[in-house]
Amino acid sequence: MTKHKGYEEAARPVAFASAQEVARLAGVSRSAVSRAFTPGASISPDTRAKVEAAAAELGYHVNHLARGLMRQQTGIVCLVVADIHTPYLSSLIETLSRVLQEAGKVVMVLNAGRASGRVDEALRQTLNYRADATLVLSGTPYSSIAQSCLDSGQRLILLNRDDHLPGTVNLSVDNARAARTAANLFLRAGYRRLALVTSGIGTPSLTARRDCFLATAREAGREVAVWEGGATAYESGLQGGTELFASDDPPDAVFAVTDLLACGVLDAA
Repeated sequence: MTKHKGYEEAARPVAFASAQEVARLAGVSRSAVSRAFTPGASISPDTRAKVEAAAAELGYHVNHLARGLMRQQTGIVCLVVADIHTPYLSSLIETLSRVLQEAGKVVMVLNAGRASGRVDEALRQTLNYRADATLVLSGTPYSSIAQSCLDSGQRLILLNRDDHLPGTVNLSVDNARAARTAANLFLRAGYRRLALVTSGIGTPSLTARRDCFLATAREAGREVAVWEGGATAYESGLQGGTELFASDDPPDAVFAVTDLLACGVLDAA
């Protein structure tokens, strides 16, 4: 077999320089190396310069994971998410990961796929990596695995989840207020043929948006054409919008209960 140039080098195990080697080269103590790479630690500018020069020469990098385990904090924050390709979630992950990294955290994105059980699998992984905190962006975990995370000292934050688990932080949209606001904006603008598009999933959050929109419109004497079916996905919005706009009396304003449904309705229009 012919070996390509660089094959043997690539096959060799990677060796990382140690803090002790940096201390020896810089002519300082091991604790001085630690202080040089600890924000806010007391160290003279001259000593810091020696340590940084030695670290650069040896290719030394601080092992934050090992340092974190010693003080029972890893600095790891996990994001558990399904349907990662959707516009809202991909944008949310981009923002969260950037802000967390700027705060000095290590971000791990765990893809839960579309199966609800995968959320619990992902949460078990966060325990293996000793994550300091986990943000669950998709799916609601079982209370038992959530409690295991809390018992391990992990902070657990649930975003837009319908079930509020004890001990977790829950951040969610005010579904009723959002739906009422949409209905009132349509009415104020003078739209008369209102329609609503929702999926057939029927989660508490989607049901609250639907019911509050319908109630607000009917209080103002407006009937609403409702299309309901399929998954909470772009394809359902496209189908619903296509059928509504093809009717003999098409709507002049449509409230879609999620962003993906709205994208489908827009393309249908």
